[in-house]
Amino acid sequence: MSWQAELPFGAEKPLAANETPRSIALGDRIVPYVLRRAKRRTIGLSIDQRGLRVGAPARASLADVEALILRHGNWVANKLDEWRSRRRPETLKIADGVQLPLLGGSLVVRLALGSNRVVWNEQGAGGAGPVLSLLLRGPEHAARVLEKALREKARALFAERLAHYAEQLAVDLPALTLSAARTRWGSCSAKSGVRLNWRLIHFPRHVVDYVVIHELAHLRQMNHSRRFWAIVEVFYPDYRGARDELKRLAATCPQW
Repeated sequence: MSWQAELPFGAEKPLAANETPRSIALGDRIVPYVLRRAKRRTIGLSIDQRGLRVGAPARASLADVEALILRHGNWVANKLDEWRSRRRPETLKIADGVQLPLLGGSLVVRLALGSNRVVWNEQGAGGAGPVLSLLLRGPEHAARVLEKALREKARALFAERLAHYAEQLAVDLPALTLSAARTRWGSCSAKSGVRLNWRLIHFPRHVVDYVVIHELAHLRQMNHSRRFWAIVEVFYPDYRGARDELKRLAATCPQW
């Protein structure tokens, strides 16, 4: 039998103190994975550009962990292949007239000389979509000024949607922090509040709402149990569709 060793297919950060690199044989392939011990009740599998990650309670034995991986071997192999086949979006060149996705529509970016500030025009010429003018001291400032403008717009929108849905879910309005993680769109902590990836601003509003509801639901169930998903479903009945759409959009999210 020939053995196929899995190769890493994403940038890897140093492992944390509670993470251990391991590997397991799935059919004719050797699959590396990272085992993370944490305060949780169940063993969970996740796959992203880094490969297979396994979260497990401290009390779970390695035999239990690997038995679960083997039971879901076909799923693991298929998801690894899906990630490997994805093309990373090309790096965006910020030039005058470039268009970016924005909340389900399109944003036109204009460049001009100025003092590194921006001007938003919510309706372009002839009834076109919004235009963002970057008034720059030089072209080398374009990426930073553009990101700052989009972050500010994202923060305002996220804050409004969090307030809206926190009231509906009957939870306290959490603190909001923006993140720039490559694969994580949101997270929630009872202590620090909700973190949302500012790049969600590139996606339609209903996808933003799904992520907001998902994170707020964690304030009532800090897990991904059936009870958690039941809460999400009450406030976002088609959460499965939105979850799948988010995965598809993630593959084309602009990077610069």
